[in-house]
Amino acid sequence: MKPRISVLTLGVDDLERSLKFYRDGLGLPTEGIVGTEFEHGAVAFFDLQSGVKLAIWNRRDLSHEAKVPLTLPSSTEMTIGHNVGSKEDVDQIMEQAKKAGAKITDPAHDTFWGGYSGHFLDPDGHLWEIVWNPAWELDD
Repeated sequence: MKPRISVLTLGVDDLERSLKFYRDGLGLPTEGIVGTEFEHGAVAFFDLQSGVKLAIWNRRDLSHEAKVPLTLPSSTEMTIGHNVGSKEDVDQIMEQAKKAGAKITDPAHDTFWGGYSGHFLDPDGHLWEIVWNPAWELDD
């Protein structure tokens, strides 16, 4: 398998609330909710970098589409890592997320491995890490 992951889809409980969080709160570009004309089809896509997209889709619809049981969400299943260019960027994005309604679970701090990071939960409990890694050079 060639590494071609192009969409990360998050199951959400309230599509409108999550749209506002990601679009208005975090400032991610989107055309808004599309696919409302289809049963189980309403979804919103956000452009990330290099053709990668973040999608939000109602958890019930995702369960229906994938033919898996709808279970209770867990914040410890995965972390979405957002790498930035400086400690100041980490602090700024953590503050932006807090103002947008995120729950800060781990305030920004120096890490044991030499970086700087913090964690927050989005309105549906998805865990994000905002991180500066001094060993990684980022393409803008």
